[in-house]
Amino acid sequence: MIISRTPFRISFFGGGTDYPAWYQKHGGAILATAIDKYCYITCRYLPPFFEHKFRIIWSRIENCSDINDINHPAARHILNFLKPDRGVEIHHVGDLPARSGVGSSSSFTVGLLHALYALKGYMPTKQQLAEESIFIEQHIIKETVGSQDQVLAAHGGFNHIVFLKNGEISIRPVILTAERLNELSSHLMLFYTGIKRTAADVASTYVNDIEACKRQLRIMKDLVEESISILNSSNDITAFGELMHESWLAKRSLSSNVSNPHVDEIYEKAIIAGAIGGKLTGAGGGGFILLFVPPDKHEDVKKLLNNLIYVPFKFDFSGSQIIYHNFEEDYSYLEKERSNQTIIPSQELEMYTDQLLSKI
Repeated sequence: MIISRTPFRISFFGGGTDYPAWYQKHGGAILATAIDKYCYITCRYLPPFFEHKFRIIWSRIENCSDINDINHPAARHILNFLKPDRGVEIHHVGDLPARSGVGSSSSFTVGLLHALYALKGYMPTKQQLAEESIFIEQHIIKETVGSQDQVLAAHGGFNHIVFLKNGEISIRPVILTAERLNELSSHLMLFYTGIKRTAADVASTYVNDIEACKRQLRIMKDLVEESISILNSSNDITAFGELMHESWLAKRSLSSNVSNPHVDEIYEKAIIAGAIGGKLTGAGGGGFILLFVPPDKHEDVKKLLNNLIYVPFKFDFSGSQIIYHNFEEDYSYLEKERSNQTIIPSQELEMYTDQLLSKI
């Protein structure tokens, strides 16, 4: 049995410039961080006693004999991508709800890839996890998604991510003193709006005609460098929150679907209570709203937004990890091989490892 733990993310600046349709022509940049809220994926090989070969447990339970009968799109395509030669059971749980703007779909993709590779006895690099997840989501599933979520889910950390025109992705950790990082963290508040939406549906309203959004996206990209300059200086960190407000105004002008009256009301109440700036954490439409609030105003914001769920968080620097592995079930396969006297005991583990690697 394998359990992977993969972080969700929040983005500060540059959202929208991580879509290939944009950065392959103009280049893109993101300032974002993984957070200590996670997607957990449990995988194991199914014993050969069931009528079904695949069992997928998410918001529903699926028992299927063929991969192509699996309803969950990411699970179906990832299993087809890796082509396991034995039955598999997959169980998914998350700390935050799906379709909420924290990159949950990409965290699932990265986490499932990681777990299935580990089940085969192979440990991919974080770069491989990110690149294969981007390929699966953008080219196999063909969803309208950017490339930041997969990178942050795989690598973790507080990063300046640069998307080059040739398709390469540069990950640059933002190095700050502990005091400055704590100062930034102490000004951040995360609330759940209660609105679920599919990011691809919102993003498609501006990505499909992304050249018409040149002005806004260039502003949003420029704010990445400016925000990093603020963090690396000794200037009042309030300027970071003011940039978040400026970025939100640019982002919500991308499409009428990015915001709505309910979100606008939440944002206005937060500003009245003392917030300096804020934004929806994903493509828009709902999900989580991130606010920049001076610490002495936190209680005022909580009181005015008391109908929303407040979610304290910290930054995550570990990325996707295998947090549990137990191959005891697989050793029963070795016992079967021993009973057939196909290999001598001293060679069993080496032989089995070679067999696993040959199937990758």
